[in-house]
Amino acid sequence: MKHEILSSIKKPRITEKSGIKSESQNVYTFEILKNANKKDVAEAIKEIYKVKPIRVNIINLPAKRTFKRGKAGTKNSVKKALVFLKKGDKIAFI
Repeated sequence: MKHEILSSIKKPRITEKSGIKSESQNVYTFEILKNANKKDVAEAIKEIYKVKPIRVNIINLPAKRTFKRGKAGTKNSVKKALVFLKKGDKIAFI
């Protein structure tokens, strides 16, 4: 059970927008598994990064159709979590 909770986080989602939010609002973005919930994500953040989240929001991004070089395709759907931390807490991605 504990291994399932820790593996609920796939990777940090590092984009320009997430970088700005982490610096100004102390909000960090992670890609998570499809079956993960808010409690699983909060416990995984506690175990991995040793910080306690104040709040966790989850967003489902649907798959999108693409058309590139004359060929149709799709972008995969993603489930991401926004993790809110206290003012003094930080998460360092190396």
